[in-house]
Amino acid sequence: MKVGDLYPEGRVSLRELGLRDGLQLTSTWPATADKMEWIEREFDAGIRHFEVGSFLPKSRYPQFADISQLIERIGLLPSAKSSALTMNERAVRDALNTQVDEIVLVVSSTEEHSLANIRRGRQASIDLVRHARIERDAANSMPVVNTAISMAFGCSISGQVDPQEVTGIAVACVEAGAEVIGLADTVGFAGPRQVRRLVQEIRRALPGIPLIIHLHDTRGTGIANAAAALDEGVRILDGTLGGLGGCPFAPGATGNVAIEDLVFLCERQGFDTGIDLEALIDVRVVLARSMPGEKLHGSLARAGAPKKVSWRARDSANSAALL
Repeated sequence: MKVGDLYPEGRVSLRELGLRDGLQLTSTWPATADKMEWIEREFDAGIRHFEVGSFLPKSRYPQFADISQLIERIGLLPSAKSSALTMNERAVRDALNTQVDEIVLVVSSTEEHSLANIRRGRQASIDLVRHARIERDAANSMPVVNTAISMAFGCSISGQVDPQEVTGIAVACVEAGAEVIGLADTVGFAGPRQVRRLVQEIRRALPGIPLIIHLHDTRGTGIANAAAALDEGVRILDGTLGGLGGCPFAPGATGNVAIEDLVFLCERQGFDTGIDLEALIDVRVVLARSMPGEKLHGSLARAGAPKKVSWRARDSANSAALL
């Protein structure tokens, strides 16, 4: 799998993380059959990227026990791509024994969060990236190696995070073998100015490396931050259906940016997502039925897409931005 096959250059790619990040804090989760329906209905609506879970012990994280089945199902959908989180060497090995298209590793922006989150320091996390790349290449395996930098815009434990330090971590991860870099506003501290500045710094340091922006809407700035990222040339955004998810270090967090809202934003900015917004909103019925106690979020689901004007706002100038 080449990076360009996973994320075509210049095109907007929206990644559905509901099956992983969305389920990491919920008290209930869909049965495997409901997850399959979730994936298939989103695929029919136009979603092509699914992060389906994390390779963690099934006894402790039963919501991810069916991860291999989901990877296999996505592999049968034309042009659909699967991602999975791999937090240690065993998880990397397990992932490489599947047909997953992308393995995601996490490096925290601060030492304090790294130790609290995964009980290993930042350097050890970067070493895991190197290990994953070596193992991937030795196995002649296919997945793209993606490294997400958590707490990239501020840390719930340490507070302020220096953008230059985050840039240094990103460079170290690429030197270790990462092919894609994600910048995560894990606890929703960022504003558009911070997003712009960090994206600019990373792009200067790592020209040609695809960037993913992973935003939590904890404090209501998620869509504004996504717009800022688009303006700076980022073309890969994370979201979850119904805004599911949240971080254990942000009590009361409302989770990730709703992917429905990201579709509307991208389309209003002139980018062709290839996604049927109304059909995507309809998939929420799967979550409401299979997780009736979980609260769903999202402005588009509440207000609906505009009925008397096209919500696909494209003109020749905006379309040129896709080339």
